[in-house]
Parts: sequence; C-alpha cells; structure tokens
Amino acid sequence: MGTITARKRSDNSMGYTAQIRIKDKGKVIYTESKTFDRQQAANNWLKKRESELAVPGALEKTRMPDPPLAEVIDAYTKDTKREIGKTKTQVLNAIKESELGRMQCSKIGSAQIIEFAQSLKVQPQTVGNYIAHLASIFAVARPMWGYQLDKQAMDDARTVAWRMGLVSRSNKRDRRPDLDELDKLLSHFGTIRAKRGDSVPMQDIVCFAIFSTRRLAEITRLTVKDLDAERSEIWVRDMKHPGEKIGNDVKVTLPPQALRLILKQNKTEGEIFPFNGDTISTSFTRACQFLGIEDLHFHDLRHEGITRLFEMGWNIPQASTVSGHRTWNSLKRYTHMRETGDKYEGWAWLEKLGIA
Repeated sequence: MGTITARKRSDNSMGYTAQIRIKDKGKVIYTESKTFDRQQAANNWLKKRESELAVPGALEKTRMPDPPLAEVIDAYTKDTKREIGKTKTQVLNAIKESELGRMQCSKIGSAQIIEFAQSLKVQPQTVGNYIAHLASIFAVARPMWGYQLDKQAMDDARTVAWRMGLVSRSNKRDRRPDLDELDKLLSHFGTIRAKRGDSVPMQDIVCFAIFSTRRLAEITRLTVKDLDAERSEIWVRDMKHPGEKIGNDVKVTLPPQALRLILKQNKTEGEIFPFNGDTISTSFTRACQFLGIEDLHFHDLRHEGITRLFEMGWNIPQASTVSGHRTWNSLKRYTHMRETGDKYEGWAWLEKLGIA
C-alpha cells in the first residue's frame, strides 16, 4: 500500500506527497512519488497508480527505458542494416522535429498518433507514407531495445486513419512520354553531349530506362559481372521491394534494345552506367522544364517500358521476366491494353543511337 505525507511548504501552503513502495522479499524493487496541493487528489492518484501497477506485466514495464521518440528514431537509423532511402530519411527527420518526436514513448498512444497525422498539411497519400514509416519504428522499438512504444497503439491508429480518410494509397501515375517529347529530350541531350563529351550519356540512359523498364537506382547499380550477354539477362541487385531492399537480387531479361545499349557502353568491368542517380534525375527534370514538357518524371519511363511490352502482346508472366515483379498483381493494371504493336518500331532514334 502507498502512503500520503502532509508537509508545510515554505510559503505556508500544504503539500501532500503520495508515495508507492513495492518490496520483494524485503527489498524495495520499485518506488514512485508525486506531490499534490490537495489530499483528495493525492488519494485519487495513489489508487489509480496502484491499480495500474497491479496489472500483470505493468511493473516490468516501468523498468523499461522511456526516451523521447526522437531518440528511438536515432537508434533505428543507427542500428538498421537496411539502406534507408532519401524520402524515408526526410520523413523520420520531420517526425523527430515534431511535438510527437519530443514525447516520451510511454506517453504515445493512438490518439497522439492521430493528432500528429491531422497536423500534417499534406495530401492523404503523403500522410500514409508518414504513418507507414512511423510504423516501422513501432514494430522494432520494444522487441529490439525494450522501449515503451506500443505497437497496438500504432495498429489502432492506422485503422482509425483509414476509416476517417486521413490516409489513402498513392495514386497510380499513368503519364507516358510521346515520341515527340522523346525526340525533344534526346535532341537536347545530344546537343549537351556534343559540347561536353564527358557529360552523362543521357540519350542512352533515357532509352535504357524505357527498354529495360529499370528504375533509376537500379540502372546505376548494374555491373558487367552480373551481365549474361549470351542469354540476354542481368542480375539486378537490391531491387526495390516492400519488405526487402537489401539482398533482393533478381535476374531479369533484357529486351534486344536494352542489351545493345549495355554493349554500347563498352565496359569490361565495374558499373555499366557509373553515374550519380541524383545527377541523372536533376538533368532530366531540368531538361523537361527547359523544353516545356510538363509533369514528366524519370520514373515514368519505367511505366512507358512496361506498357510497351503489353502493347506488343506480351502476357503478365512474360512481362514480369523483364520488370522483375515477384507477384503479378502490380502488372494487372496493364492487362487492359489492347495489342497495338511496338510504337518504337522504325523509330529514328534507334538508328541514330546504333541500337536498331
């Protein structure tokens, strides 16, 4: 049982200190106290805390470390062996700087998570990304470090967020470049290359992204040793996957134009496209802005490449050998395509780039 001690303060007011001491075999194993201005308030707190501590596992929980959420995020980024992408890093840093990030783990329940989600002045799809990245912290905090983050609170918050429309899935982009836009881009990059021979071969990289259906980060990781030119195959290391980012190595098929672009680089070792991904992305974005091409992202080239395969009459199993999809659900959105042939057949740039 706890005790309440009344003491007169220096200003002659009364303070009532409620104290709980728990012993095991005569040894004090837990103590907690709190001072109130009124004796009734001290009594109420004492009863409430004694009831809470009587719950199985509650006493063990009090011995767990209880740092602010921001410190848990730091531990996560320090100890994880998985590569943390740029977007996730930005999101976790934003959470660290928020009021939620300054809260102690034991104080964070589903209501606090929902309040944080509501405070974000972004689209529901972006809120969903924040919650997903935050959930990854909750998933490991207690089992790995013993921090008092309640995974059930996160699960409850996600349910509420979905039901209340605070989050939603990302919209699928359907933007595709047309041949006129590609002609402008490749001509632009050709002019730059003619002036600066050591610049990034953007013409080859843009076309490779389309014909190989590879993501930008994957393109810059491809190596000569992983290429099997005879079988027209290559290993894509650490391919993007919802559950795995490191060690998800997938062997994919290279369509003829993609293989020719690789061989054109004339590399005997190392990376086939040894360039910085951010440099490539920035160059592509600036070119689109300069040429007045609106709402076209480098990643749209992958969508273009996969769409092309279905327009050529490929089925899902065949297309997945090129795209690298483990499951076919993501490719079902392309199955409505009617067979229209290859829009790149006879495309002048195939001849210009020597990959016809």
